Amino acid sequence: MLLEGSCHCGAVRFSVESPHPYPYQRCYCSICRKTAGGGGYAINLSGRAETLRVEGEAHKRIYHAVIDGVESGGERHFCSRCASALWVYDPDWPELVHPFASAIDSDLPIPPERVHLLLDSKAGWVEPDVRKGDKCFDHYPEESIAEWHERRGLVRD
Repeated sequence: MLLEGSCHCGAVRFSVESPHPYPYQRCYCSICRKTAGGGGYAINLSGRAETLRVEGEAHKRIYHAVIDGVESGGERHFCSRCASALWVYDPDWPELVHPFASAIDSDLPIPPERVHLLLDSKAGWVEPDVRKGDKCFDHYPEESIAEWHERRGLVRD
């Protein structure tokens, strides 16, 4: 599925092919929460890095979070004009890019259930909206975004 996205001011636009477009994964870690999560979490998608196309590259910046005193190799891309979080690229998984659902303009499919992860990092004021069928994890679940989609027969071309 082609995902098209942009920042709030429109200076940066992007597209990426995603076989895993369901916005089911809510991350409550402090990095996602503070850089992209207005509700106390961010929703990460998955796309094929080689298909990423960007317009407005000059307005894009990268933030490397510091984790346990060490700068992460993960690149959090955002707009330098309006500060919208756009996507994460991690060199540990060079074939993937993880756009934030909040930056996607395409209609996304509604997930049949959700996964709440890194709940051990959530802010005290956040009350996760856990529904029947949702799964909750203090840390990362073992199941990847791709495996979650595959197990449910939700992989898109």
